[in-house]
Amino acid sequence: LCSLLLGGSLLMMAPVFQVCRTPPLSSSSSGVVVVRHNFNSAHRRFHSRMHRHVTSAAASSGSASGSVEKKKLWGGRFTGATDPLMEQFNESLSVDRRMWREDIVGSQAYARALAKAGVITNEEADTLCTGLDEVAKEWETDSFVVCDGDEDIHTANERRLSEIVGPVGGKLHTGRSRNDQVATDTRLYLVNRLKATRAMLHELIEVACARAEKESDVLMPAFTHLQNAQPVRWSHWLLSHASAWQRDDQRLNDLIPRVATLPLGSGALAGNAFGVDRQAIAKELGFVGGVCPNSMDAVSDRDFVCETLFWASLLGVHLSRWSEDLIIYGSGPFAMVKFADAYATGSSLMPQKKNPDALELLRGKSARVMGNLTTMLTVLKGLPTTYNKDLQEDKEALFDALDTTDACLQIASGVLATTEIVPERMMAGLSEDMLATDIAEYLVRRGVPFRETHHIAGAAVALSEERGVSLGNLTVDDYKSLNENFGDDVLEVFDFGRSADSRDTEGGSSTRSVLEQVDKLRAYLKTAS
Repeated sequence: LCSLLLGGSLLMMAPVFQVCRTPPLSSSSSGVVVVRHNFNSAHRRFHSRMHRHVTSAAASSGSASGSVEKKKLWGGRFTGATDPLMEQFNESLSVDRRMWREDIVGSQAYARALAKAGVITNEEADTLCTGLDEVAKEWETDSFVVCDGDEDIHTANERRLSEIVGPVGGKLHTGRSRNDQVATDTRLYLVNRLKATRAMLHELIEVACARAEKESDVLMPAFTHLQNAQPVRWSHWLLSHASAWQRDDQRLNDLIPRVATLPLGSGALAGNAFGVDRQAIAKELGFVGGVCPNSMDAVSDRDFVCETLFWASLLGVHLSRWSEDLIIYGSGPFAMVKFADAYATGSSLMPQKKNPDALELLRGKSARVMGNLTTMLTVLKGLPTTYNKDLQEDKEALFDALDTTDACLQIASGVLATTEIVPERMMAGLSEDMLATDIAEYLVRRGVPFRETHHIAGAAVALSEERGVSLGNLTVDDYKSLNENFGDDVLEVFDFGRSADSRDTEGGSSTRSVLEQVDKLRAYLKTAS
């Protein structure tokens, strides 16, 4: 069948299938040939032609002496050939092959559990585990050969295991379904990925801490509604985003135990009939959340995928807002920061342009991650209880979000570490109208109720606008004409550094408070690592 299809019809199928090579999915897996379907007007012609080849090939293989038909894991009750288009539509190995290691580790733990339960002998378990080690070596060395019928990573590994160890390989799947197997692999893979992602997030927070500590005295304007608001320190702005990233880290830490909950031993949906010790398996595999409490829920639960996608989406929102701030601060009218060449590009027409593409892509890719969350929620919302093949769609959304998030975190760290600040431009962005609140607070310290001082400060702003001067260029007598509680020292209010340092409460913009925030964040990172 394979020779007939490859020799006689693959070229004719070109309008239907576009073959391309994707990048390696991990450091230990080579690129995989993926066939993308082009459902155009020629589909029906080639579909019919493929059916004729399948029928002919099936007839030939049935009459060939000594031929052995490869059996699918689920093929016992099927007698007809599978539509080749369906083969491609159904396969997931091009996506889930990156879980080869987790599939092998989970299978080894399950083999030992079968031996412990007396289902297989210890010698058989050792044979299975040794054979699985051989399969792992092939993946590690990029020598694993994918064969027809390897529709997913579980099928591929079990097929190769049986080729290595013989009939005993068929005992590995005793009491196990791909339903609980794939859920276990995905959770195990995700836990490992999230730990690596968390380390990248910690690095980004540390970069923010290092810059905040080094540049703690630099003043800059802060905005509400993108209008001038109050003077703060650049370090305070940095730490405002680091605080959001800290919450992201806390959510991730809270999420991991729910991901690390073991479905293995749930079978297809009703549980395992051979008494395997699920708690022991969970302990061996490092599932700190224990075991899934209900087998029907265990095989269909993808809450952990949705939670991960939501976590990544919210992190994306935070990175996007940070990016937007820097894009604005780096634009011509502001020019408060300069971006390194490593994270910027130029214009194909305008030679003077230096575009913050890294930040714009961070802003854009957050939408991509949110789209993956929407995909997964939509897949789940109409599914009947337990496993349905729709759930196969979880991994493309999940893996894409993980890869995108990791790339975003590394790019964000690079941008933050290399962006140059322009303190002179930051100071130039400060204006004395940003100290109107300080005028109100001056009177509060002299016993005037704040609601009154707010109106008095507003009157001072109106007076300065009427005269066409800044608040600091009004005279002491001008202020005394607005309220008798103004003293001769009122003009001392017009000091941007003093204004920032007056907000010396915990979490405020004073230098002392900023450095305290740095210390607290670093202490958090030590306990969180």
